[in-house]
Formats: sequence, C-alpha cells, structure tokens
Amino acid sequence: MTHASGRPWLVGSWAPEDLVVSAAGPVRVAVFGPSPVALARLEALVSSVRDVSDLDTLARRLPGNTHVVASIHGQVRFQGTVTGTRCVFSARLGDVPIACDRADVLAAAIGAEPDEDLVAAGVTYGMLFAPLSERSWWRGVHRVAADSCLVIPGDGAARSVRWWQPPEPSLPLAQGAAGVRAKLREAVAHRQPDQGRLSADLSGGMDSTSLCFLAAEHRPDLLTFCWTGGSTINDDPLYAGQAALLLAPAEHLTVPDTDAPPVFAPPYWALDTEAPRAATRGMNAIRFGIRHLVEHGATRHLAGHGADELFTGGAAYLHTLFRHRPVTAWRHLRAHRALHRLPLLPSLAGLVRGGDLGAWWRQCADDLARTASPPRASALGWGERIPATPWATGDAVRTTQRVFREVADQVVPLAPDRGQHEALTALRSGGPELRLLCRGYAAEGLPLELPYLDDRVVEAVLSVLPHERYDPRRYKPVLAAAMQGLVPEVILGRITKGDCEESVDRALQQHVPDLLDLFADSLLARRGLIDVDRLRTTLITPPRAGDVWSAQLEATIGAELWLREIAARPTIPPALAGPARGVADRPRRAPDLEETP
Repeated sequence: MTHASGRPWLVGSWAPEDLVVSAAGPVRVAVFGPSPVALARLEALVSSVRDVSDLDTLARRLPGNTHVVASIHGQVRFQGTVTGTRCVFSARLGDVPIACDRADVLAAAIGAEPDEDLVAAGVTYGMLFAPLSERSWWRGVHRVAADSCLVIPGDGAARSVRWWQPPEPSLPLAQGAAGVRAKLREAVAHRQPDQGRLSADLSGGMDSTSLCFLAAEHRPDLLTFCWTGGSTINDDPLYAGQAALLLAPAEHLTVPDTDAPPVFAPPYWALDTEAPRAATRGMNAIRFGIRHLVEHGATRHLAGHGADELFTGGAAYLHTLFRHRPVTAWRHLRAHRALHRLPLLPSLAGLVRGGDLGAWWRQCADDLARTASPPRASALGWGERIPATPWATGDAVRTTQRVFREVADQVVPLAPDRGQHEALTALRSGGPELRLLCRGYAAEGLPLELPYLDDRVVEAVLSVLPHERYDPRRYKPVLAAAMQGLVPEVILGRITKGDCEESVDRALQQHVPDLLDLFADSLLARRGLIDVDRLRTTLITPPRAGDVWSAQLEATIGAELWLREIAARPTIPPALAGPARGVADRPRRAPDLEETP
C-alpha cells in the first residue's frame, strides 16, 4: 500500500479480507484484522479526519480487534489494541523509523540481540506483569504501550502518544450488563468465516459456553469442541454435555483428553522468535486439538480466553470503595476474608495504608530473596508477590531485582481506581501471551478469535462499578447478568470451576526425565541464568502445598526454547516471510526492504 504521494507506506503479507483501506485526499486509513467495518462506513469516518489526533474518535467507533494505521499530511500513526493482543513495535533502520506488528522482523532488519535482562526476569519470576509485559524482548526494538499509538512525523522523530483512557466505572450492574451483552453479541456476530465452518470451545464453563450460544444465533452449523475425561475436581465435561443438548442443531466434537499428548511431554518447540511463551505445558495438546478441528472443516475458531482477566478480580477495589462506601467495603472484606482466609488485622492495615505502586515493585524486588510466598494479606496490595524460582542463579536474581527497581522509579497506576488498575494490569499482562497463542492457531491454518478482548467489549465491562463487577459472593456477576435469558441457568448459576491441576502435576512427574534431557545442554545455563542442578533437585522433589514453581517452570521452558529457536535461525527471514507481518514507514523516505537481511 502507498502513501498519497505514491511512495511505499505498508509492506507485508495478509489475507485480502483482513484489510480495509479508505483514502480521502492526503488522508489514508487502513484497518487490519477482524472488523465488521465496511468500506462505506470507514469512508464516512475518515471524511472528518484532518489530523492524527482525529484518529482518537475514529478508533473508538471501530468494533472488532484491529490494528489501525493512518497516513495524514505526511505523518504516520500506528496503533494496536488496548489489551495488547495486537501490538506495535518500532525501530530505526539507518535514519529511517520503521514500525511493525512483529518485533522479530524489526530485530532482523536492524541486527538486534535478545534483551538478556528481560530473559533473566522471565526465568526468575515467571510470567511478567505490565508494564514489563509490554517491553520488547529485543534490544533496540521498542514496543508501544497498549493505551498508546506510535506517531511518525515528517521529520522522522517517532514518539509514543497515549490516546486511550479507561472509562469511568460508574454504571450499576443491570445497566452495564445490557451494554456488555450488546457489545459481546456484536463481537461474535462479525466472527463468521466467509468459507468453511465456525468452531468454538465448549468447555462447560460460563466463558466458552456463552460464546457458543451467541455464535449459534448466526451459525446453526456451529462446530463445538470439548475435551472429555473429567474427575471429581473437574466437572467441566458434565456441564458441557448439558449445554450441548440445548445447542441443537450444532455439531459437537468431543475428544478424550487421553488421546492428546500429555502436558509437559515432548517434543518441545518454539513457534517463532518474537518472544518466549510463558505458557508452554500444553502446546502439543493444543496443536492436536487444532488439527482435529481443521479435519472437520473449521476455518475460524472462537475461544473464551481473556474472560477470567476481564470478569474476575481480587480485593484491590476495596481501597477505593473503603473511602467512599465504608459499610459496603466492610461487607465485601468479610466475604473476601471468608473465601481466602485473609487475616483481619493485616487486611485492615493494608486498606488504611493504601501503599504506593512503586513501593510495591520495590517490595517485589526484595521478595526475590525470600524462600516462601508473602502473607496472603498482600492480595489487598497492588498484586500478588512471589519468590524467585529455585533454579534462578544469583546473577539472574540480582538482574531481576535491578529491573524491578527501574520499573519502580517510573511506574504509575493505569487508572485512579485500584480495581480498575488491577483489571487493566491483568488484561495487559495476559494479552501478549494470548497473542502468541493466536499465532500458534494461525500457523496450523485455523485463525483463533477472542471476542472478550475486543476493545469495545473491554470498555463496556470496565464501565461497571468495580464492587458490583467483582462481588466476591457471586461468580462473574457481569457476564452472568449479560447472558441472562440466552445461556441456560445451569451454566450461569454454576458455583464450581473445573480444576485440572491434579492431572497436570501427575504428568509433570511422569515427564521429569524428558525435561531434564531438555536442559542437559541449556542455553540459559550457558548464559548464567539457571542452575541445572537446582532445577533437577526441584523437579524430582514432590511439590509442597503453596509451591508456585510449576507455573514458573513453563516460563523457563519458554525462554530456553526461544533461545534455541534464535540459535537455529541466526538470520531471520525478512518481513515478507510469514503470515500477518507488515511494516509502516513515514512518507519522506522508505527503507530499501530488498537489501535488509
């Protein structure tokens, strides 16, 4: 795609249906990704655009999950989604600023090296929280924050500009739920494939089951997918079966979980070189399920990922509630204490003190020297704090402490309301990982759609009062109210949640020899980041109650596989090699992409 001048603007590889472009004189706007916006509608929106700041209004009117790129009077603006499921990265190639939706494409262009500080933090801590989750894993490649856009003016001095603010959480549950229902219904409606079948997870939980009933409004031939083989602590298949009876004439594909490769089983592999995955244990099972769906004609798949981050939360909202509605806050605190066994005095002290976000990050740095998790009362703080992985070396821990303290010096809350900040942190921490999951599906020929993470759906949910959104006496009250009358009451009124950790722990113990083989010649160990002997001792020792290292292990596996993939591909293919990659350039001058590595 070219600028109005005819010079190169966008270069990449994409499906024709994933791009809508409108031009009005010197103004050009491109929308990438699943969006129901028609060209006529986009042209009407673009007609009022005079400056890059006018894109704020246009972007807020676009449904779906999209990148928006604009060329306006010699300036370029490029933005992703507010949850990070679509990202923007930037770098400089010589004196030319370039931007892309893939960090490793830019890393190849400029010859960047992995960010070893971030690798150390991932190995030491596990899954990283925002803002660290919004940092590029390549030195010299900058990632734009999820609430910001990249602006490249004519002089080439690219900068990030915050354009999005979370809505004021002021709506009561009933009013807010009506808006959530409308936006979620719209999000599902435009996920219909032009050819082939629409498939959807049907786990039996509220999240995926709600999407199935919404999708069935448009696709009676919906293909649902469910793993069977529940247990006394995983009753998901039971509820999935009840929902399936009410989804006729949809076709239901049920697969015994014993047919799939066990979690933590080899082969171990990395999809690409953009970033390491923090969730790696079930990659082979996921790929097995995808191929099963493709064999049955699925060409687009719906999943409920992101709903937990969106509809559930901790007790952080009590800080704001305590100052405005102390009686209600006290009632909610009693419920949280009963559910999570929070001690009374430390909980009250935490509410009174409040605390500073920067101080919390410094405390996280200090906690890396602990051998046990901090007290549960810390759930009333800015987030959960955990100790370092048992196998992280002293150098890795010290590097992570330095990184955390650097964050502490600059971090600011994502919203004035603590509950809103907690929600945004969860969404912006999980979004990048779910983005990698979507790429795994696309690599197998089945695009994965996550309607709960559409910007407009997120805004609708965040508009609800936090104490009604996170009422500890009810399970996902906003989603339950939004789906009332559409999803069976047996699902909306469910008070259990399937737990597969027993089978995960069993599979982990079975595959300890395979994992030890993986780390026998570890690149992380060569870099001085892990102690393989301590890793071996940890793996062969039965886990104790409260241990968190099994989740952290996934991030260590992801980092190891990522480094190996980089070593196996010292020259990464250029931007046009692979699906859904693009480069945005300022109009003054375009880089000679044929000459990049």
